[in-house]
Amino acid sequence: MKRSISGESMQLCTVHTSAVNGILIGRLSAVNDVVEISDSIPLFHSQIGLLPSLEIALMMVEEYFSEKGLSIVGYFHANERFDDVELSNVAKNIGDHIHRYFPQASLLLLDNKKLEALSKGNDRSPVMQLYSKDSSRSWKLVGADGSSRLTTREPSANIVLLDYISSKKWEDLVDFDDHLDDISKDWLNPELFK
Repeated sequence: MKRSISGESMQLCTVHTSAVNGILIGRLSAVNDVVEISDSIPLFHSQIGLLPSLEIALMMVEEYFSEKGLSIVGYFHANERFDDVELSNVAKNIGDHIHRYFPQASLLLLDNKKLEALSKGNDRSPVMQLYSKDSSRSWKLVGADGSSRLTTREPSANIVLLDYISSKKWEDLVDFDDHLDDISKDWLNPELFK
C-alpha cells in the first residue's frame, strides 16, 4: 500500500490548483474477505468527470491489471480547494460506478490540511480518509462512529511519502491526462518508485 498512498498523494503535489483523481487496484482476499489495495493509477488533473476519457482509462486499466489477477477496487480523490474535505458529486458518481462492478469498493479522499501538516512535521496521522457504502447505499466516512475495520501500514507510508515529496519525485508522475496528451508518457509510472 506504500506505493498506492504515496502515488495518490504525489499526484496532488503535481497540480496545486486542481482536483485530481485516480483508481485503486487490488483484490479481495480469499482468506478473510478483506480488500487488499496493491497499487493506484493516477487519472486526471483536469476535467476529472469527463466521461469519454474516464471510460478509456478504466478500460485500459482493467485490461492491463486483469491479466495480473487484479482489478479496480476503489477510487481516490483530492479536492481542488485546500479546505474542502467533502466528497464531491463527481467522486461519488465514479465511486458508484466502480461499486457496481466491485461491491466492496472504497473511496479515499485526500485531506489537504493533513498532507501539509505532514510535510511540516506537525502531524503523522493518515492523509487519506476512507469512505465505504453504508446500509442506505450512501458513501460514509469509515471510523466516524468508531467501527473502522481499516488496517493500513500508514506510518511507514507517510515516511515514504515525505521522502518522495522532499525529493520532488512527484514532478515525474504521469497521470492519464498526460498520457492522452502524449502517448509516449507511460501512465503506469514504472520508474517512479525505483
